[in-house]
Amino acid sequence: MSGQDAEIQHLKANVSCAVLLERLPPVWRLDRAESTRRCLKYRRGAGEIVIVNHDGRGWWDPLSEAKGDVFSLVQHLEPGLNFAQARDVLRGFVGIAPTFPEALRVRRARLPRMPVAQRWTRRHPLSGGSPAWLYLTTQRRLPDHILAVAGTADAIREGPHGSAWFAHRDEAGLLTGFEMRGPAWRGFSAGGDKTLFRVPGGPGRPIRVTVCEGAIDALSLAAVESCRLDTLYTATTGGMGPATIAVLQQLLQCLASEPAGTLIAATDADIAGRRYAARLQEMATAAGVPFHAILPPAGLNDWNDALRAMTPAS
Repeated sequence: MSGQDAEIQHLKANVSCAVLLERLPPVWRLDRAESTRRCLKYRRGAGEIVIVNHDGRGWWDPLSEAKGDVFSLVQHLEPGLNFAQARDVLRGFVGIAPTFPEALRVRRARLPRMPVAQRWTRRHPLSGGSPAWLYLTTQRRLPDHILAVAGTADAIREGPHGSAWFAHRDEAGLLTGFEMRGPAWRGFSAGGDKTLFRVPGGPGRPIRVTVCEGAIDALSLAAVESCRLDTLYTATTGGMGPATIAVLQQLLQCLASEPAGTLIAATDADIAGRRYAARLQEMATAAGVPFHAILPPAGLNDWNDALRAMTPAS
């Protein structure tokens, strides 16, 4: 191995992608609520997201195809740099430890190590009049019949402090993790993997799949559409990682076999939502499935805003 190759390997092994995001201006901020020890979500500006994985040695953009190692991250952040210039930048970060991930590890270490499936089964199914039910029906204005449909699918359970847990399941229907939303906080299950939240509108095989950014948005869209029987209402809880993409590709294969099969992007009405919809359109096109994008009414950001605008407060 040449000296140059040895230095490249040294930089890859000793410079964390998280450090670059924390220190290269304009800096990125860790989204603690949506980060786990294995996947650290960083945000910057409107709709910019980078996920750091592999203990800081890898990264990917959930709203595009961009991914790679620390060298490609430098060039992603500074597109005008060539490889040699990127190497010069990395030399200044050798051995520096990231700040936010270390704090996150300390906090996460205090959480129970119970498997996510066991944590899920220990919580009560959603029931009328519970704190979680009241949060969803009063603050979020989700109608009772939509929550009943979700309850039948075992898609929602009651979390602590009036929060609701929304199941993510893989291609086989196995629980992989859960989104957590409450009156004052949100997050994703520690140790869990994001796949897809899903609620079927009817008992048959769906020919229409809607993809929202969050579970409450998916349920809100189901309410706005009067819960169409031909539709599977889904949500990814933020950007799409490899496990989520695998589940969506499996759904697209099923839709491709249906003459009327259609994928619907029902994203937020912002920059991130448009990028998200574009990514879904690429996947649908590759699978040969018709695609449509729908947005909340003008002036509203997401589908829960749309539901609350058409539902008077009780």
